[in-house]
Amino acid sequence: MSQLEGIRINKFLAELGHCSRREADKWLEDGRVEIDGVLAKLGDRVLDNSIVKVDGKEIKREYEESFVIAYFKPKGVESTYDIRNERAIPHHLDYSGPRIFNIGRLDIGSEGLLLLTNDGGLVNPILRSGGKNEKEYIVVFQFPLTDQQMKALMSGVDIGDGERGPTKPCVVERLGGNRVRMILTEGRNRQIRRMAEALNLNVVRLKRVRVMNIELGEMKSGEWREISQQEFSDLKKQLKLD
Repeated sequence: MSQLEGIRINKFLAELGHCSRREADKWLEDGRVEIDGVLAKLGDRVLDNSIVKVDGKEIKREYEESFVIAYFKPKGVESTYDIRNERAIPHHLDYSGPRIFNIGRLDIGSEGLLLLTNDGGLVNPILRSGGKNEKEYIVVFQFPLTDQQMKALMSGVDIGDGERGPTKPCVVERLGGNRVRMILTEGRNRQIRRMAEALNLNVVRLKRVRVMNIELGEMKSGEWREISQQEFSDLKKQLKLD
């Protein structure tokens, strides 16, 4: 890419590991980003000699080796890195390494596996997979599901998303009592809770235990670990990034 073409500001911030593109767009809307002393807006481009600042601090073009962290997000923690929010991840995660941000979200009432990374290039391949990347959840309902409710969840539910239509078919497996395992290949906002609401079901507990090949395992709430080289290699192969 030539200096004249530059790179979009949201992509610039994401690829340097400062945030996801979605968060960068929010920063732009909030007036937190400057390019060469001028407030940046959506679509602005960064040239090779541009000076970019966020909240008055210059963003350095220092690329670090990519890594991914598996974090057991507790219930009550919000999936954001906005330090102005007391419920945000930085206030609850005992971590002091290079700058990281979350890949996707878990709603504040849910818990379990949340991936964190310094590599913005991983976000879109994981989240926008075209229905190929699995996410696995353990869901506890207020009452055991009927066979009809199980079939409805597996077949797809109209959750009011208009042209997007009903949710895609998914795996639903009984685990005994009120517990089921659900495996989704899409990630709409609060999807499982909205599917349940559409069927007049009440979710008591929702825990994500796997994203693609990365598993929560025996981690405890609030703990984190850097995924192994083998896990990272397998993840990139699945994403066709090798």
